[in-house]
Amino acid sequence: MPERANGSPWGATTTKVVCPCSFTDVMSEQLAKQLDDESQSFPDFSSVSAALDAGEERETDSDLMLAQMLQMQFDKEFDTQLRTEERKFNGDSKLSISFENYRMVHPYEASGSSEDEVDWQDSCDDPYKADKPTITPKRGFTGKGKNITTKHDEVVCGRKNTARMDNFAPEINVGDGLGMDLKLSNQVYNSLKQHCYSEQRRSARLHEKKEHSTAEQAVDPRTRLLMYKMVNAGILENINGCISTGKESVVFHANGGSMENNAVPDECVLKVFKTTLNEFKNRDKYIKDDYRFIDRFSKLNPRTIIRLWAEKEMHNLARMKKAGIPCPEVVVLKKHILVMSFIGKDHVPAPKLKEAMLGSEDMKRAYYQVVHMMQQLYQECNLVHADLSEYNMLWHECKVWLIDVSQSIEPNHPHSHEFLFRDCRNVATFFQKGGVSEAMNMYELFNVVSGLQLSGDSEAEFLAQIEALEKMNEDHVQRRGKKMYNFSDGGPPLLHDDD
Repeated sequence: MPERANGSPWGATTTKVVCPCSFTDVMSEQLAKQLDDESQSFPDFSSVSAALDAGEERETDSDLMLAQMLQMQFDKEFDTQLRTEERKFNGDSKLSISFENYRMVHPYEASGSSEDEVDWQDSCDDPYKADKPTITPKRGFTGKGKNITTKHDEVVCGRKNTARMDNFAPEINVGDGLGMDLKLSNQVYNSLKQHCYSEQRRSARLHEKKEHSTAEQAVDPRTRLLMYKMVNAGILENINGCISTGKESVVFHANGGSMENNAVPDECVLKVFKTTLNEFKNRDKYIKDDYRFIDRFSKLNPRTIIRLWAEKEMHNLARMKKAGIPCPEVVVLKKHILVMSFIGKDHVPAPKLKEAMLGSEDMKRAYYQVVHMMQQLYQECNLVHADLSEYNMLWHECKVWLIDVSQSIEPNHPHSHEFLFRDCRNVATFFQKGGVSEAMNMYELFNVVSGLQLSGDSEAEFLAQIEALEKMNEDHVQRRGKKMYNFSDGGPPLLHDDD
């Protein structure tokens, strides 16, 4: 067998004979130290890079050293090609794209690079940056004698006005004044500023209905984002679609998910209160005199009113649920979106009392339920519905359910008894037309619910007594800080003033 040639392109080869050793020797500290010394004998990658940059040519018998030197050479050739492609891609464009993240060696240092190859983004001197106007000292002037310059100088004000144009809205095109010493007079700048504000208001008006308010069967981007977050958080599985629209809200059906603290029903509804007051402009009439929200009421901020409106319904429903009145159960409140339990079955909402086809016995049973709920609402929950009618009552599982209590107020509200009389009129009229012979008239129903003993031959005379009573109570509250009668017990007797 012929002998192997000593000359090798990989240097001199050495053959090492590995002798077997016992497990005890492997676990010994001496062997561990020996292996550590051998691992440190391998050349460092940084030394290889320094050797290549210095142009050193030396022989080595280490395969790792040769592999690192070849890899470094390949990486540098790849970076050179990448830089050529970068210059070709950008060309003479003012906006250049850097391929820095794709390079193998960082930072890249080319020995033959010239100044014209340096990317303009790497320069600290940006030619497109506007010059800062001269800053006037606190004393209001610079210079001395004839060379004095005040802050009202025409040139200084003109340059400051030009610099202030950068604060205009992004949709206002102010142009590019590179290389120009522009000076805008105060009159021109104020005209441009007023035009900018006018354009912003006009644009807001054009897009108000589409982007900043809820419409029928549609929601604005903020509301849509809140609904997506509820689904992502697992509170809801999915949102199916709109099931009802009204003057104050849009109601969507959804499948319930899960929460850590509260149980979520299988079927829920999302009541999205409209963020525009176009259809229901007298919301403040119901909320500004409610002592629970009087300190937080703001007539100038519609979104604040909407959130208070949703919070008001949540508190009212909690009172009703505690008193045992059939009503939706609140799941969670997120700003102006109220999630409640669904009154219905299999995505089919319960019919309104106006639309339900009830027989004479069911109609009679519904009437007594409504009268009892009105008494509970007034005496136990300390609330007046303020919008009770056959459209806000549902017929489900052979009983009446109350909904839409966001406008409900407490009896100490200045107009609570006027609203209560209106509720009694709606209820009495509906059931009398429905053929319930036992139905009381609106005057009798008002006295039964409120516990008062008012009388009158006409509606105007009855309302006059209610207004006089409310005026008396309002004056007493201002003087004594409390009502003339107590609303918590069954029959609120009138209390006489000591004065």
